[in-house]
Amino acid sequence: MQRLKSLSRISLLALTVTGAGVALPADVSPFGATVAEAAVVSRIDVQGATRIESDTVRNYLTIRPGQPFTAIDIDESLTTLFATGLFADVSISQRGSTLVVEVVENPVIGRVSFEGNKRINNDALKGVVRSTERSMLTKARVQSDVQNILEAYRRSGRFRASVEPKIIERGNNRVDLVFEIDEGDKTGVSRISFIGNQAFSDGRLRDQIQTRESGLLSWLRTTDTYDPDRLDADQELLRQFYYQQGYADFRIVSAVADLDREQNIFYVTFTVDEGDKYTFGDVEIETSLSQVDPEALRSHLRTRPGNTYNSLEVEKTLEDLTIEVSKGGYAFAQVRPRGVRDYENKTISLTYLIEEGPRVYVERINVRGNDRTREYVIRREFDIAEGDAYNRVLLDKAERRLNNTRYFKSVRISRQQGSAPDKVIINVDVEEQPTGEVSFGVGYSTSDGVIGDLSITEKNFLGRGQFVRAAVGGGSETQSYEFKFVEPFFLGRRISAGVDVYRKVFEENDTRAYEEKTTGGGLNFGLPLREDELTLNLFYKIYETDLTRDDSTGINDCNTADVSLAVCDSLGNYLTSLGGYSLVWNNLDNNLNPRDGVYAKFQQDFAGIGGDSQYIETTVEGRVFKELVPAWGLVGFVKGSAGQIESIGNRLRVSDQFQGSSDLIRGFESNGYGPRDANGDAIGGKYYVAATVEGQMPLPFIPDELGLSMAAFADAGSLWGVDSELKDAVENGGSRIDSEDFDLRASVGVGVLWQSPFGPLRADFAWPVAKDDVDETQVFKLSGGTRF
Repeated sequence: MQRLKSLSRISLLALTVTGAGVALPADVSPFGATVAEAAVVSRIDVQGATRIESDTVRNYLTIRPGQPFTAIDIDESLTTLFATGLFADVSISQRGSTLVVEVVENPVIGRVSFEGNKRINNDALKGVVRSTERSMLTKARVQSDVQNILEAYRRSGRFRASVEPKIIERGNNRVDLVFEIDEGDKTGVSRISFIGNQAFSDGRLRDQIQTRESGLLSWLRTTDTYDPDRLDADQELLRQFYYQQGYADFRIVSAVADLDREQNIFYVTFTVDEGDKYTFGDVEIETSLSQVDPEALRSHLRTRPGNTYNSLEVEKTLEDLTIEVSKGGYAFAQVRPRGVRDYENKTISLTYLIEEGPRVYVERINVRGNDRTREYVIRREFDIAEGDAYNRVLLDKAERRLNNTRYFKSVRISRQQGSAPDKVIINVDVEEQPTGEVSFGVGYSTSDGVIGDLSITEKNFLGRGQFVRAAVGGGSETQSYEFKFVEPFFLGRRISAGVDVYRKVFEENDTRAYEEKTTGGGLNFGLPLREDELTLNLFYKIYETDLTRDDSTGINDCNTADVSLAVCDSLGNYLTSLGGYSLVWNNLDNNLNPRDGVYAKFQQDFAGIGGDSQYIETTVEGRVFKELVPAWGLVGFVKGSAGQIESIGNRLRVSDQFQGSSDLIRGFESNGYGPRDANGDAIGGKYYVAATVEGQMPLPFIPDELGLSMAAFADAGSLWGVDSELKDAVENGGSRIDSEDFDLRASVGVGVLWQSPFGPLRADFAWPVAKDDVDETQVFKLSGGTRF
């Protein structure tokens, strides 16, 4: 094996011609004429060409037999021949009336291979090099390939990578090309800093961008490396974040990534100018369309005076107004916002201008880059199609929808002129990303012990945009099996339809005097009433519950003193068939780690569509998040929930009623509060209320990259009321029910939260400050789980 040698001669000046080996005067050409004179040859002879036809070589020449030529023509011919990349060397000389062109062909590549690569596989590297099997080997192309390979490694975070090209002679002017690669160590991002931010802490801003700092968890992710494209995307994410928080004058002064070559790390620094925070001032609608009533459109405004300025709300208002006006017959109507800043009062007054736009039609929509995702999955996110009136606002809406699917790493929608002045072509360029996941989970709780699960999830099943998940899980006292399928566009409409089947087993333990097995499934439909915020869910569930008790005297033997009469009355096998609905309002800024927004849910279940259970269950829940001290990352959290269940036929069983949850009121065991019989068995209740006030902030002096934060909280609530027939069964048996009335329970505590790569983990210390004598308390609770 020898090192790659020069694949072209020194310079065109030295290659111009080959003479007789004698010095010539400056004004004499090697063809026996002065430079000013032209030479003529009768024929052109090509020598050295074996794979390439002689006529092909002659066609590249600017010299023709019988026509005069000069040294300039010689230079142009040499330049053209070398530019083909077919030849390692070329010389031109005149022998009498014959022009002799001698060529040395570049060798043919028999095989292209890579050695030393582990982080990037061969197929990926072959995609970035231009040298291919059965192509000509050229120095320029090999040098370009080396740079492309280095760039691929830099984008994967390895700036110390080096590439050495080598050739192996195989005879007959054939070679193998080998790229020897030293991948080097991973070049991480050591620190991400922000200069000029006052309203938000560095930690909060780091949460908004994709790039992450390197640390103990770097082996689990790839976003802690420098990528110039990702840095550009991070700048746009920062702009959108500030614009949505009221900072309309925000700008990024600079975004710099400095490489410390000695330590092989990057320091990323964003310098920002936040500007002032604005609220919405007056909001008006003006139109030049005679049939459009501005007052009738006011209900579609999302931007209200006094609210914090939010660019996303402006964008959504444009979309809503555009769609509403188009319904009135103005397909070409355009809606534009006009803002007027009041720098003294820090307000932005908005006027939405509605006017007739140019009559331009969509000629064609081109979808490109979707190797896996079906084209109709992309097209269905558009509210316009070929032949419709062109509207940029609706294209922006489609782009946001496509990004929200999480099927694509990037989405870009552009336009070009169509076949006529009134036609445009829309190009949709997408870059796909993996959507499948094989994961396992590990968790622990002080009530259920160690638990785990294994799941396979695909968010874009077969490229159809469908969600599929199969999971199994369990622990020392629980087992679960689940399959779920969701079609997000049912019957071609923006309605999600899902089906799920499951089986759950809860064994008898210290807090549950019976074994519970539940097998069932259900159907559900989701209808967006207000896109991205308000959703109506309709569902149907059917499941079989088997409550059994096993003790030394026999299965379901209740003639013992250690079992509740209420439990005995509920033992057996029964079928529950129910339908219901829920209304969900969600405008949280982040569903996993919210800092601002509201989540509210109202749900009703109606059991009795056949089966053995008849009841109406109503639950309501609300959560409000607000960042109280942005510089500290302090987030306030208020939660309230309540529930009621009423029998409309058969009496309620123990498993039908609400149970005391340790998640609602910490400091108490699961089933540790609420009604219980004389044996101490929790039998649940018909009503519950609970409230939580909590503050969270990052742990000081701990790197944000570790994801550790602390919390202080106060919980309060109650579980009370027992189904009258269930109560009669207990009392007729000579027993009694304790803690049946409304008695307030309350606790205060502190917690430590870890947003770990294994999922959210939390440890809470809670001390009850209001409790009943029969309640079971629990000061410490550890809970959490993961998928990775």
